[in-house]
Amino acid sequence: MNKFIALCYFVFSLFGCDGGGSSFVHRATIDGSDALYSKVHVEAGVARFQCLGSATGQCHYTVYPRECAAAAEGASGACPTEPVRRFQVNRGDSRQITGLQDFRLCVSAEDGMPGPDCEPAEPIAAR
Repeated sequence: MNKFIALCYFVFSLFGCDGGGSSFVHRATIDGSDALYSKVHVEAGVARFQCLGSATGQCHYTVYPRECAAAAEGASGACPTEPVRRFQVNRGDSRQITGLQDFRLCVSAEDGMPGPDCEPAEPIAAR
């Protein structure tokens, strides 16, 4: 069903109709160079992840359910310990994923498992 909806939005876009959507831009610079530059556009359950710049050559994405936003901000609410998805995209590439709706996104140039607050997990020795 999601593919059908995405196809409908595509056909409408050919005629100049815009169905909206959401965009996320993450950008961090160090000495004028992009340490991380990522764009994500979500429309009709289809998310397109673009890694435009990364000091390490990859953008690392961690996707949590939307209810993790409240838990990350200290409000009461449950958040699963595991993300919905984790993947990486090479600098200059993009990846499209269907079926993602209402999510919290963490992006980093470094590999590692961030928590729902998008902060890196503490090293085991520091606990």
